[in-house]
Amino acid sequence: MRAAPYLVGAVAGYLADARFGDPRRGHPVALFGAAAGRLERRLWRDHRGAGALHAALAVGAVAGGAVLAGRAVRRSPLAGGALAAGAVFTVLGGTSLTREAAAIGRSLADGDLSAARERLPHLCGRDPSGLDEAQVARAVVESVAENTADAVVNALVWGGVAGVPGLLAFRAVNTLDAMVGHKSARYRRFGWASARLDDVAGWPGARLTALLTVAASGAPTRAWRVWRRDGSAHPSPNAGQAEAAFAGALGVRLGGTLRYGERVEHRPVLGAELPPVGAADIARACRLSRRVGALALATTLTARALGGRALGGRVRRG
Repeated sequence: MRAAPYLVGAVAGYLADARFGDPRRGHPVALFGAAAGRLERRLWRDHRGAGALHAALAVGAVAGGAVLAGRAVRRSPLAGGALAAGAVFTVLGGTSLTREAAAIGRSLADGDLSAARERLPHLCGRDPSGLDEAQVARAVVESVAENTADAVVNALVWGGVAGVPGLLAFRAVNTLDAMVGHKSARYRRFGWASARLDDVAGWPGARLTALLTVAASGAPTRAWRVWRRDGSAHPSPNAGQAEAAFAGALGVRLGGTLRYGERVEHRPVLGAELPPVGAADIARACRLSRRVGALALATTLTARALGGRALGGRVRRG
């Protein structure tokens, strides 16, 4: 019973995201980003300590506000469920992710490489200007894999662990990493704390994403093999887990050289023995992402229900 409002609310929030996707205007995550940007302008110094303070204040404010909101509705299961539904709907981005990826896939299928390049920055930070069809498709599939972990599974994991505060705190951490966690001259030191915090927060969900990808795959043996062999080769401690599992599950080769503006990265190849990505693989990646998200919801809610039952039993025995 202790967990029931969150369980019901999480299902409602998940279904709302599946139906509506992200709102085009006034998204709470965008509002948080604007507030974090204002805080950054006040605190910025080319120093790790300043960045750590920025991360602590921004994430702490979100988590603290969520705790206070939870206390305010704890006597009303209906209000508690509504709070959980709103939080889950706010933090999940799976539907918008697959919609954007599918739109790029349709442009490629129609032979409109220019339109696909134009839409790619909506999905990831790569420079699309020099990418051919296969490179655009690879960028999309890699983004779908990585963001299935970040925008869906990790959020549900932290919701399962800590309820609404866990959901919102994780989204705050992930948003800060996107804002200041990259290795530019301005953020190399200031963004260090946000990047490392995101690595820690993303660790469990990335591994669960890979496991669920294997489970959802039509070729689980291949998905397991590529994940276990190549997942740790990626420079990110988390992104490679999901990308390698997706590569094996879809039977395509990911990784290699990519460009972010003026910065070029040469990443290890994931699934080197597999064929390269094609435009048709984008739709397959989107379907796989949706299956993984549904499994993540079931897994995390089951774990929370069992945890709440165990806690309730200890309280009654006490």
